[in-house]
Amino acid sequence: MAISNIHETLLLYTKQKSMINDKLSENAMNLLNSSKQVAEEQAKYNDQVNNVYYQYYSSDPETYELLSESLEEDHELQLANLNSWEQELELEKNNLETQLNEINTFETTWTKLLQTNIKNDFSYGGAQQ
Repeated sequence: MAISNIHETLLLYTKQKSMINDKLSENAMNLLNSSKQVAEEQAKYNDQVNNVYYQYYSSDPETYELLSESLEEDHELQLANLNSWEQELELEKNNLETQLNEINTFETTWTKLLQTNIKNDFSYGGAQQ
């Protein structure tokens, strides 16, 4: 009976590890998406700055200055939002990795206990105490 209970516990840990690994995979994809969005935001900003430069720099310096400042503020706000999201994802990743390490430690302990119980149950000369 004890051996079957330990097997059930080990299966529970396997299920938990699988769920955490799934969340870690999703987290990694979100991190990749956030990096992609940062690159896209930077490219969009560069295009907008170039357009404003070519349209207004020599013909209307005041408008160029105002538009440049506005674009830069919007760009910094977008980057701040994306950086905040990346930090949340990194924190979640660290928490999930910590949980996974704890489960691995528990699983190792229960595996050793299972091996000890099996050895004791099947040792020659009867059950040992």
